[in-house]
Amino acid sequence: MSTITLSQPRAGSSRALPIYVYAVVFASFCIVIGLIWDISWHMSIGRDGLFAPPHLVTYLGAITSGLFSGYYVLRLTFAGKAEQKQQSIKFWNFFYGSLGALFCIWGAFTMITSAPFDDWWHNTFGLDVQILSPPHTVLLLGMINIQFGAMVSVMALQNRVAPANTYSQKALAVCFMLSSGFLLVMLFTIVSEYLTRHDMHKVLFYQVASALFPLFLVAISRASTSKWGATRMAAVYMILMALLVWVLPLFHAEPKLGPVYYHFNNYQAFHFPLLLIFPALMIDLINHRLQGQKPIIKALALGVTFTLILLTVQWPFGDFLASPYSRNWFFGTNSWYFGSDPNYEYRYTIAPWNNDTGVVLIKGLAIAMVFGVLSAWLGLTWGRWMKSIKR
Repeated sequence: MSTITLSQPRAGSSRALPIYVYAVVFASFCIVIGLIWDISWHMSIGRDGLFAPPHLVTYLGAITSGLFSGYYVLRLTFAGKAEQKQQSIKFWNFFYGSLGALFCIWGAFTMITSAPFDDWWHNTFGLDVQILSPPHTVLLLGMINIQFGAMVSVMALQNRVAPANTYSQKALAVCFMLSSGFLLVMLFTIVSEYLTRHDMHKVLFYQVASALFPLFLVAISRASTSKWGATRMAAVYMILMALLVWVLPLFHAEPKLGPVYYHFNNYQAFHFPLLLIFPALMIDLINHRLQGQKPIIKALALGVTFTLILLTVQWPFGDFLASPYSRNWFFGTNSWYFGSDPNYEYRYTIAPWNNDTGVVLIKGLAIAMVFGVLSAWLGLTWGRWMKSIKR
């Protein structure tokens, strides 16, 4: 397996990325595929076992991440050159490795530990009604560790001195785009209970989105070597989420856990993606235009712009998703949990209590903008730190 080294090759030469970097990006991909598939499984079939197909895909991500990162650390520790060890992180006063590899190893152990805990939880309490149950919280922490580790592994390479003379710039750009996009899918999934199509006229929707997404979009925009880091991140998120909405319902599935109020014979799709690519595009433009400005000025512009752009595109899109025009395979709004009444009055519409107006709307959006500014400021700080990672 190739290992990371900071020694400089001949000018103009270009090397392939270390194999473990490709492996952890692939692991991040497996994790989000398994996660969304598992949610769709719960919506469509109900109870799943420890070795259900979606779980196996998720375990594949954990095992791939742990094995390749662990091998990299062991090889560097026992067979690495002195120069390589000096330019790596030493932990437990013995092992040497990169920061990204450590995140991936910790994440793999956490995920594997959470698997029997989740199985016991289901056997004891039955089907989860929320994504953030205790075992799922442990599992998600492990998943995020692996996904963040994959992204950090790529960042460490792109931040090296004279990267154009070391590693393939195209491969680095693609891996960074994919790893950051997969992380955004994970973040959306964690808070998706507050970001459904039924919530798009509710101020809580914009407050949650403004508190979370600018932090990561701004950080990626700041840390990326591309002018369009946040836009690429959002594009990967949208494409992957949309593909899962289109592909999963093509396969057979039927409810196997009562009570069953809604009968069907195919997988029910998860949420159609949010239109995050539009505020992400503005974040990239503002970051580029306001270079050299004080962080507080940039944070104000980024946070307020994110909330306003998201409101501009997502509010009317919520109306569209509540219309008959969205009830098709493309947008997936026909999908419905088998344990819910298919004749529910507000299945295809936005309930009155989710339609904020007047003072409540204005006050709520003002709070969302404050969240957005704080989130953007943290994103700028975090992005500067990520820009400095070289190990």
